[in-house]
Amino acid sequence: MAKLLIDKVLNNNVLIAEHPSYEEVVLIGKGIGFNRKRGDYIEIDAVEKLFVLKNEKEQENYIKLLPFIENELHEVIISSIELIKQRTNSTLNEHIHVALTDHLMFAITRASQGMEMKNPFLVETKALYRREYEIASEIVQLIKEKTGITLPVGEIGFIALHIHSAITNKNLSEVNQHSQLVSRLVEMVEEQLEIEIDREGIDYMRLVRHLRFAIERVIKEEKVEEPEKITSLLKEEYPLCYNLSWKLIKVMQQTLKKKVFDAEAVYLTMHLQRIQKKIK
Repeated sequence: MAKLLIDKVLNNNVLIAEHPSYEEVVLIGKGIGFNRKRGDYIEIDAVEKLFVLKNEKEQENYIKLLPFIENELHEVIISSIELIKQRTNSTLNEHIHVALTDHLMFAITRASQGMEMKNPFLVETKALYRREYEIASEIVQLIKEKTGITLPVGEIGFIALHIHSAITNKNLSEVNQHSQLVSRLVEMVEEQLEIEIDREGIDYMRLVRHLRFAIERVIKEEKVEEPEKITSLLKEEYPLCYNLSWKLIKVMQQTLKKKVFDAEAVYLTMHLQRIQKKIK
């Protein structure tokens, strides 16, 4: 049974140890530092249940946060990240330890002082990342149970973005950019078609999902096959929706700085036409 040599105990929940493959690592886990000291060994199988930070920059940033975080709060945040790992059953990007710890520290401080940070993309986030939103709701509940502090609903959206970022390995600014882009595209649809889409309704969900998958296809440069002969038909039958779909595509191209295949306009037109017909 392989063991890791403890180099330094930073607090009850964080150790620095020597790892055979990664040299120095930061180990994070509830209570792992309790009654341990430099020169002790920790079993590798115990480490399986812990979080291991291998990246030097992430280690450095994480260690910088430690003096500002109380032990009890730290344990709640570690439990929150454990919950994400269990629910998603995936390897999380190491950065979540720094990003989410930092975010939750400030969020909990703000909430305890009665301050609320508005989340302008809450509805989009809920529609775009349903699963992540559910997990984030569980985390807010966990924080309430453990600390007695109720985080505002906007925080569920912020936490959901951190979760999505960690499981897809996208950086947070990219995830934010996509939420903002979808929000802008939906506003354009409402403006041009002179309609208001119910944010809780199925049409909104479908539109957001369609736009999200289109954005992901564009990023991956995935070509969509164009249904034959349908383009000219749609152009003639639904000129308003067809022109609008091209306006949306131009905004996508400018924002993502990638080419969008013509077939996307066909599918988008059909989608917009269905919404317009239903709402009007």
